[in-house]
Amino acid sequence: MSSTTLGMILFLTFVAATLGITFWASRQTKTAADYYAGGRSFSGVQNGLAIGGDYMSAASFLGIAGIIALSGYDGFLYSIGFLVAWLVALLLVAELMRNSGKFTMADVLAFRMSPRPVRTAAGVSTIVVSIFYLLAQMVGAGALVGLLLGITSDAGKAWTIVGVGALMIVYVVFGGMKGTTWVQIVKAVLLMGGAALVTLLVLGKFGFNLSALLGQAATVSGPKANPGSFLIPGLKYGTEAQGLAGKIDLISLGLALVLGTAGLPHILIRFYTVPTAKDARKSVLWGIGIIGVFYLLTLVLGFGAAALVGKTAIVAGDKAGNTAAPMLAQQIGADIFGPVGGTILLALIGAVAFATILAVVAGLTLASSSSFSHDLYAHVFKRGQASERQEVVVARVSALVIGAVAIGLGILAQGQNVAFLVALAFAVAASGNLPAILYSLFWKRFNTAGAVSAIYGGLVSALLLVIFSPVVSGGETALFKTADFDLFPLSNPGIVSIPLGFLCGWLGTILSKEYNASKYAEIEVRSLTGVGAEKATEH
Repeated sequence: MSSTTLGMILFLTFVAATLGITFWASRQTKTAADYYAGGRSFSGVQNGLAIGGDYMSAASFLGIAGIIALSGYDGFLYSIGFLVAWLVALLLVAELMRNSGKFTMADVLAFRMSPRPVRTAAGVSTIVVSIFYLLAQMVGAGALVGLLLGITSDAGKAWTIVGVGALMIVYVVFGGMKGTTWVQIVKAVLLMGGAALVTLLVLGKFGFNLSALLGQAATVSGPKANPGSFLIPGLKYGTEAQGLAGKIDLISLGLALVLGTAGLPHILIRFYTVPTAKDARKSVLWGIGIIGVFYLLTLVLGFGAAALVGKTAIVAGDKAGNTAAPMLAQQIGADIFGPVGGTILLALIGAVAFATILAVVAGLTLASSSSFSHDLYAHVFKRGQASERQEVVVARVSALVIGAVAIGLGILAQGQNVAFLVALAFAVAASGNLPAILYSLFWKRFNTAGAVSAIYGGLVSALLLVIFSPVVSGGETALFKTADFDLFPLSNPGIVSIPLGFLCGWLGTILSKEYNASKYAEIEVRSLTGVGAEKATEH
């Protein structure tokens, strides 16, 4: 049996199982609370697994392994940044958001402010960040299935992206939060098991000697003139050729990675699926443990691909390195168990990666469609007069539209490294959402003008800087290779757009006379105790 046939069988098995979960969940989804928050019925451990499943995306499994395989030490910076970010989420956001809101981020922001402008801004920001994140998953899907099925043409990969998009829409439209959460739990278990298996096989091949693994990786994939540079900083970021701009870009990337998680809409809504604040804390701790172990595994996966597959072969398979982990699985399986073992392991890891993509895109689509229906439709367009049934119907329709947009942009972004694309989403989230959330929770004087200014100021500045950066034009890896309008020298806008988001929030606040001390006192009590959280409304 070929890897293509076996891969298809495993794909179809997972899809059938998850569609079964979705059908079961659809029969349990009767209210808006069921659709948006899974009825707040998940335990801390279950939600921790789901957080891990939601967070360990194609960027983690495919993108980070690929960057490490191509750029050595510099690629591991993504693993460090993604993990450290959870400390910010745990200490500043998780429990307070769970206690203060109902279904979305905007519930917290709108509580003590004028609801319509704040919900509009929060809804727009949620949709933009989610679409940025969806881009990475779609690109990863095209690269992965292209490798497993032998599809090399851009058109073939584009149809793969369309198929993934269609599946994610089915999960969200019919399963809601319950179906999506269970899919993420299953995916987290599969991903940890698959990654651990390949890691053990790679370490076993080198006698569990990490130094030997790193040495061979440097010899096989490092620069010929200086192989040792593969194991020290400066191969991708802050190089001599990049000069000062490269060093600043590295700092910008670090800021985006560390601060972005606390502003990601699809992560924030996970805190509303548990019944108590204690469960919210527990779920984050479980999530940190799972994610931390996984990112240690990416170190072995990346350097293992560099040592056993080689940079040349990885780039030939996908120029951004997104297929490094599946190629490693095939190589290590063939080395230890023969060609059949390579075929089986490739198909297994490919199916796990495919499960990863489906689970994450479902969570992202749910976050953005929920924000559109709950924040924009119900509270802005209908001024709070929409019924729960109308909200859920609109959420399902908006999932179709958002899915279609993500499919189109994913086709356009083929060839970009998925971890890099996710870093841009983190920068946008940290620039607009995070300042508004932190100011709302901790600053008494914060008001409507400040919230709107923070969200739009950070969001627009991040988007403009990305548009005029080398990501979009001016190079072979840009979205538009023939164009040249890269006026901003950095690839990640975080170092400029994140402070701008905080500055805009501060300026908007002090220039407005609005101030409601009693509402701040109320939300302060609610954020610390959780009293009245499920009835969060604005006045």
